[in-house]
Amino acid sequence: MPMLSRTIQILLLLWPLPLYAVDSVTLYALFKDKAILQIDGARRVLANGEASPEGVRLIDTDTQSDEAVVEIDGKRETLKLGVVVSSFQGGAPAGVTLWADSQGFFVAQGSINGQPVAFLVDTGANTVALNGALAQRLGLDHKKKGQASVVTTASGNVRARRVLLDTVKVGEIVQHNVEAVVLDGAQPSTPLLGMSFLNSMEMRRDGNKMELIKKY
Repeated sequence: MPMLSRTIQILLLLWPLPLYAVDSVTLYALFKDKAILQIDGARRVLANGEASPEGVRLIDTDTQSDEAVVEIDGKRETLKLGVVVSSFQGGAPAGVTLWADSQGFFVAQGSINGQPVAFLVDTGANTVALNGALAQRLGLDHKKKGQASVVTTASGNVRARRVLLDTVKVGEIVQHNVEAVVLDGAQPSTPLLGMSFLNSMEMRRDGNKMELIKKY
């Protein structure tokens, strides 16, 4: 009997451990050195350095920028509060899930040419659109290099400059050479994520949830 027990122990040691494939991770709440995550539908409270049963390890939290860094299978990702990241499985298309705010608008955290911005998703806009002040902050030389144009807005016709953005990123979705317009004046107050970016996405809307999945 002891010999049989010993054999079982050896077999258990040799038996391969299960490999986890994480579909989605959401950052729900953030504290100093601790975060609440939802991982594939399961709510997990993790301290820095701690790993969940699904294999998601919390690396660091930043309460000032509302971000947390996690590691999955050796890959690190930066999560923003309320944004679902769903591109962890190898070979899977990059994607992000957005949730509508109290007014029904979808706001997406991302970047233009590597600099962080918050976009308002607007399927009615032909291109990405931003105001002149933001373009200047981002270092876009739109006045010299942009093509003069006139665009129609809810307030009427507005002078603008058509430009080409090196990169536009939302979550893990990155598009290069994206058409955009820089409008004179203070509008739009929030840059619009228009169809020059969204045309390359598969968009799935379900109530207050929207999924953007990059087409290949």
